[in-house]
Amino acid sequence: MDVEIMGTTFHCPTSSATDSKTNQQRAIKKIAQPFTNPTLSKRAFRELMLLAHLQHENIICLKDAFLQNDDLYFVTELLGADLHRLLSVKPLEPQYIKFFCFQMLHGLRYVHQAGVIHRDLKPANILVNENCDLKICDFGLARVSEQVMTGYVSTRYYRAPEIMLTWQHYDKAVDLWSLGCIFGEMLEGKQKPLFPGKDHVDQFTFIAELLGSPPIDVVQSIASENMKVHIANVDRDLLSKMLQWDPKKRITAKEALEHPYFDEYKDGEEEELNVAPFDWSFMEQNISTDEWKQRVIHVINNLQ
Repeated sequence: MDVEIMGTTFHCPTSSATDSKTNQQRAIKKIAQPFTNPTLSKRAFRELMLLAHLQHENIICLKDAFLQNDDLYFVTELLGADLHRLLSVKPLEPQYIKFFCFQMLHGLRYVHQAGVIHRDLKPANILVNENCDLKICDFGLARVSEQVMTGYVSTRYYRAPEIMLTWQHYDKAVDLWSLGCIFGEMLEGKQKPLFPGKDHVDQFTFIAELLGSPPIDVVQSIASENMKVHIANVDRDLLSKMLQWDPKKRITAKEALEHPYFDEYKDGEEEELNVAPFDWSFMEQNISTDEWKQRVIHVINNLQ
């Protein structure tokens, strides 16, 4: 399937199929053999539950799910390309940058309101169609807000400093850092990540060259080491509010949407979010692989 987006034709590489009821094209994501142990089973159940729970115009919509030969398949909307592919072709025009950033924040605000941290925001997980509608996808690493968590999250280029330094104690501010990296990458238009570090040390060097050295009190609060390099200024106000060393000072998705950068999208009425907090209680449960599988089957049978 080929789709034209902003004058460029993209071939959809994802597995797809035609819905026989609606005659619409759908994307199909396969999770291979998730029921080999309780940990993998719980992860598959978590992603299924999140996709079923999160219902927003800027979040990928789960249409169906099914099991086949013990593989789990998610059936979702099919969009033409992801932001990584768009950025690799040519720099984006300012109006598209603004519109895409607005939609990312719109979706992220909803996700955070549900008590969820995405943890893996990057251009490849931002889908776009021929109408420039944008949807956030891939919630395989998503976790509950404000909890001690594992450190192996997000692609390094989009990873917040507090993740690299402490690995466990962080909150939804990590998603704003990642979004800031994507926003900066679009603004730069150089077809490469804003902070293309080869490892964590190199990553910090790139960050510090742009933002300046982190304040010592911030370093002491999020890590045990300091990296002193050349100080530089960020001249874009919204971007600088996203890319703050201190996660406590980082702008929230809601605050970012109120920034003057997005004035043209404001209609005078603040959107009311209708989202119930996601129930994370299952994450504390230690049950067998077969029990997780039965739960997955139950959710699939109850999908509308």
